[in-house]
Amino acid sequence: MDLVEFTKKANQLKKENKKFIQKLKSANQRKLDDVFHHLHDEVFEKTDCLTCANCCKTTSPIFKQKDIELLSKKLRCSPSKFISDFLKIDDENDYVLKTSPCPFLDDDNRCNVYDYRPTACREYPHTNRKKVIQLLDITYENTLVCPAVFGIVERLKKTPNI
Repeated sequence: MDLVEFTKKANQLKKENKKFIQKLKSANQRKLDDVFHHLHDEVFEKTDCLTCANCCKTTSPIFKQKDIELLSKKLRCSPSKFISDFLKIDDENDYVLKTSPCPFLDDDNRCNVYDYRPTACREYPHTNRKKVIQLLDITYENTLVCPAVFGIVERLKKTPNI
């Protein structure tokens, strides 16, 4: 699915997916984790993130202090310089990127600081984490950003007895 088609489809199903995700909050946590992890593996077996990189093009991860320190060391600058050059504080008082797409995203959709990327990037899209029930709100948001998450949720909607 190309990004234009994905965005159109994700927006068409926005209300339906929000309602579905809200319903999942009352599901059995262990069963939900098992189903999510299975679907995560199934979808990512067929997904090449380098053909998309929509997450890197449209959203910013949260940068924790350890992320800032690691990246500033990689870039050979002080943490304060890294912050002033690349970050801002968002409404939740977290450090996020000033611009999008991510300034570390190359033309071929590769991250040029991949080994030093923030924890939030390492864990994205969070669909294989334990206690996924605690991440359902962000999962819903990610259905609008990540075609793989959208695919997981679409398959999840067809799964009986969740």
